[in-house]
Amino acid sequence: MRRAVWTRCGARFPAGSKVLEMNCGTGEDALWLVRQGVKVVATDVSTAMLQFAERKLSAASVDGRARFRQLAWENLECFDEGPFDGALSNFGGLNCVKDLRGPARALAAKLRPGAVAVLCIMGPVVPWEWGWFLAHGKAGAAFRRLRSGGAEWQGIDVHYPSVAQARRAFAPEFRTLRVSALGALLPPPYTEKWISQYPRVVSALERLERRFETLWPCPQLADHYLMELERV
Repeated sequence: MRRAVWTRCGARFPAGSKVLEMNCGTGEDALWLVRQGVKVVATDVSTAMLQFAERKLSAASVDGRARFRQLAWENLECFDEGPFDGALSNFGGLNCVKDLRGPARALAAKLRPGAVAVLCIMGPVVPWEWGWFLAHGKAGAAFRRLRSGGAEWQGIDVHYPSVAQARRAFAPEFRTLRVSALGALLPPPYTEKWISQYPRVVSALERLERRFETLWPCPQLADHYLMELERV
């Protein structure tokens, strides 16, 4: 799934561009971006995550090519940098925000016209998840994404907007260029221990998913969907 995200980042962020990364986590994406010649300002709400990411890039001898700042989506409006040539938010950072309109407006103000935001969001309808948790006798977990008001995870309220809801939230500041599936045919990451026993099956599913990733209804039924939005 991460390789698929990197493929799209490579298509959108040329060498020399300046990219704002939200919810950078352990710095895996920041490391990949700087190795492609991209200038990165990587942010996260967690001090521990930022420290981990800085150590990772330092160990890879690229620590001077990215800068790290503590920042939450809710505080992006007050961030004192920009404009950026692009933005990345990978693997569900936006799912921790209840109302996407605020982040959409704030992000638009930080991007130059024509810049592309690559946003990876967890969707609400995931048949793989239903089957996995029902098979393990966990009906509550199977349908958690469909609960009104979202679901709680480690004290955080997690929300699962649909593709249509996310598209509306980022309009009119952004227009949608592309939406693709991450985990529609491929099983979700938490099945890795089981599915890793069948590498040929995984490879076949990955090839099929990449081939059909933008076709309806794959993005609508995926564990995550990847939106590529242009600042207008």
